[in-house]
Amino acid sequence: MTVPAFAAPDDWAMSASDQVAIANPMPFETPGESFPGSAFYYLADTPDLPVGNGAVNAPTAGQANDGHLALAAADARQLDAGPAARMMLATGSITDKLRAQQCLTQAIYYEAATESDAGQRAVAQVVLNRVAHPSYPNTVCGVVFQGSERQTGCQFSFTCDGAMARRPSPMWWDRAARIAREALAGSVYRPIGLATHYHTIQIHPYWADSLDHVGTIGAHRFYRWRGAAGRAAAFSNRYVGHEPIPAPHPRTVTASAAPDYDPLALARAYEEALQAAQKAAPTSAPNAVDPAPSYAPAVEARGGDDLFTGQNLPASGGVRDEYARSGQWIAQP
Repeated sequence: MTVPAFAAPDDWAMSASDQVAIANPMPFETPGESFPGSAFYYLADTPDLPVGNGAVNAPTAGQANDGHLALAAADARQLDAGPAARMMLATGSITDKLRAQQCLTQAIYYEAATESDAGQRAVAQVVLNRVAHPSYPNTVCGVVFQGSERQTGCQFSFTCDGAMARRPSPMWWDRAARIAREALAGSVYRPIGLATHYHTIQIHPYWADSLDHVGTIGAHRFYRWRGAAGRAAAFSNRYVGHEPIPAPHPRTVTASAAPDYDPLALARAYEEALQAAQKAAPTSAPNAVDPAPSYAPAVEARGGDDLFTGQNLPASGGVRDEYARSGQWIAQP
């Protein structure tokens, strides 16, 4: 039996372009970094809730696309981000956590499904920055669906333009859910700092020139407020849960009665409220004496505050007689 031979021009080694990338092992597959049962802690969560008003239920969790940040470190440092946001942890009941996860995933998916991980993290950070600012609701779902009762003018366009009627792609939804879980677990995307607004690069809204441009990531340009409204001290809301239903609001608000969500109007309202609070704050009189503390009955019987108050102290600037001639000759030589 004859076996035909095939000649190779050089050798049988694969070229760099033909070699298949070797996947890195998961942490629980690495010796020394695991323990019996540790794989359980790396399973994907499925905290998605059914939503009403025509929104489609989220798909079940599958393989997430872990990709790397599309924004290089050098480019991230070039963004004029300013101070980073505070870390936020999703607290409250299990219902609150599930609703926050659902709403943030929806925002990431419908606003930036095909963006890089950096672009999706930036969108998530804008939502959480608004949660921390008193000019916006202090819940994730409240921020995401703010203004959704309108036909136009909602804060996130997908909540009022019918986009949620489209069934999400499982692959892209799982990726958005992963970014949302990381953000709600305390991850802070520092390159956009305290940005509270963004828009796509295809448009230029009227308010853009009145806010500070932080930078552009993918298809979105990010902005932060100027003045007191954009300083780190302004982001003072403490997240405590109490998440509303993760769905658009019923359209019952007329255009004339709708609240003003204009970013410039919100900044002015914050500045005015801050100035009013500063004027109303009580100021202590100069050299005011603090009131005496409350003591136990036994201490009060022994004299109370007099026990701890200095007695017979010299008057301010006074000199005792024996020291009055300090530094002078006792007798002239």
